[in-house]
Amino acid sequence: MTWQTPLFLVVAGAAFGYSGYKFSHLIKMMKAHQGKKERLDHIAARLVTTLVNVLGQKQVLKKPGIGIAHTIIFWGFLIITVGTLEQFISTIYQGASFQFVGHHLYGAWVMLHDVFTFGVLLAVFYACYRRFVVRPQGLGKSRDANLILLFTGSLMVSIFLMHGFQILGAGAGGEGDMWFAGLMPFSNAVAKALGSFGLSAEANAQLGTFFKWVHMSLVLGFAMYIPGSKHLHVVAAGPNTFLRRLPREKGMTPINFEDEKVTQYGAAKVTDLAWKDALDYYSCTECGRCQDLCPAYNTQKPLSPKALIIDLKHNLFDNKDRILAGKLDEVTPAIDANVTEDVIWACTSCRACEIACPVFIEQTDKIYEIRRDLVMMQSRFPTEVQTVFKNMETNATPWAFSSAERANWAEGLNLKTMAQDSQVDVLLWVGCAGSYDDRNKKVLRAFVNLLKKAEVKFAILGNEEQCTGDPARRIGNEYLYQTLAKANVETMNRYNVKNVVTACPHCFNTIKNEYGDFGGHYEVMHHSQFIAKLISEGKIKPTKPFQETVTFHDSCYLGRWNNVYEQPRAVIESLPAVRMVEMSANHDKSMCCGAGGGRMWMEEKIGKRINVTRTEQAIATKAGVIASSCPFCMTMMSDGVKTKEMTDKVRVMDIAELIDQATP
Repeated sequence: MTWQTPLFLVVAGAAFGYSGYKFSHLIKMMKAHQGKKERLDHIAARLVTTLVNVLGQKQVLKKPGIGIAHTIIFWGFLIITVGTLEQFISTIYQGASFQFVGHHLYGAWVMLHDVFTFGVLLAVFYACYRRFVVRPQGLGKSRDANLILLFTGSLMVSIFLMHGFQILGAGAGGEGDMWFAGLMPFSNAVAKALGSFGLSAEANAQLGTFFKWVHMSLVLGFAMYIPGSKHLHVVAAGPNTFLRRLPREKGMTPINFEDEKVTQYGAAKVTDLAWKDALDYYSCTECGRCQDLCPAYNTQKPLSPKALIIDLKHNLFDNKDRILAGKLDEVTPAIDANVTEDVIWACTSCRACEIACPVFIEQTDKIYEIRRDLVMMQSRFPTEVQTVFKNMETNATPWAFSSAERANWAEGLNLKTMAQDSQVDVLLWVGCAGSYDDRNKKVLRAFVNLLKKAEVKFAILGNEEQCTGDPARRIGNEYLYQTLAKANVETMNRYNVKNVVTACPHCFNTIKNEYGDFGGHYEVMHHSQFIAKLISEGKIKPTKPFQETVTFHDSCYLGRWNNVYEQPRAVIESLPAVRMVEMSANHDKSMCCGAGGGRMWMEEKIGKRINVTRTEQAIATKAGVIASSCPFCMTMMSDGVKTKEMTDKVRVMDIAELIDQATP
């Protein structure tokens, strides 16, 4: 035993002890959360997604430049950590090493270690260039990030200096035979440069030992720093990926209003959220990818998905002493100086943030839960929403129309209701927009024409149909949502409905992904999917040329929420002579129209209007037709075209209308 052994044991013990103590606090704060979100099903699938996205860095690599740099750093640290572990062991037990694995395997690892050390150093330089020169807006400024880059770069430099001096002092200072030195091209280059100083072998060996301690000290310091830094994601991101929501489709978590033990609806405090939400905070890399795509942030609203997660994390940490002491009733509100009500109400629930996130953080869940508290517990919401709730309670629609008028749109079409004939192949779910909005009535009539041309046996519920409750739920009125949802499920189950088709992505998402919680299990298709199917089966044959340039606007609740992207495009491309162009922001990176999350019924008082920004992107393609597949999107895009005074040059049409016109 040398002087190094007891010193290392003391230093390492103190460092890991401190780190473990801090991590224990993080775990206790997670466990103190009251909400429930269990994610321990489909273990095999979870292991696969973890391997693909952690080891394979699939989600990270969706942004190629920094994605490649991050992947090099990630794999570099995996390989370099093996070397660090060897250093720790050899410091405790002199002469110990991993060479027992054999010369070939050990030599290959040595070479990889050297190459990746250089690669990580280059990646750090690139990250610094990006952070300090390019300065992407989403990245922002962060002393924490700067310190981590300094840490990482210093670690790599210390490794090269350690290896360089060890190569020069091999055999003179107790490092033993370094037969593998020739396998380290970059360390040899460093050794050659250091050799110009003309130091003795003993001096080089001592400097090798010194920089070994520098490296180990940096590693131990890093271990102490991680629990309180943004680099906590190196520990949390793996578990968070494993616990991610596996299917893209998801519904909101229902509240059991019959459980008398439940006295808090929604999240008034961070501890009212689920432990998985806390793991989301710990996992955030602060990369800004969510912010880059957020329609609210990009139109000067106070919401930044990145800032929301960071602010909730700070709120949690600010309440650490109260939480650890078990004084949850003293935890400060989630709505504070940073997470304001304007932040919460700005969200359109487009889910661009979640799809872009490389560590699978679920921002919308937190916004929904805070909205539930504001609405159901505190009655604090935008004034215009009060009218929406009243209309839904009395007329089962967000608009001030009588429920007795719901089926008036179908006058002259000779449609059957389920009450008249329930022995049909599919229920056509009309939705509130199709029932009451004059422009969208035309869309429903066009779709009905297509169903008739394809000889589909269908029926509607007529006046028995009610709003799905989606607006109420997204705004935060879960009780009103459940009242409507249960009534609709009861009606559909009474008619033994099996298959549903609807032209509204919001109705589609709600019936497909959320009605199952209330006993409503149906095969649900959006009309874009249904039309594409009819065309592929030859039941609809568009033959009339449509000599126009068309750009398609992706509905968030169709695309990002349900991964339906190709069918609407296939429908448009089936039009003879059509020319289709994509907007710069399309598919997963498409920009929201601004109507989701209940924003359809709220005034947009801050910043630039989202629908106008999206319309400008559509107009930039020089398309004569903006095609949509959502009644909300059609309304917002039509308003945008009017605002830009382009109604004489650009038409907004639903894909059903396009196909109906082209099909004799």
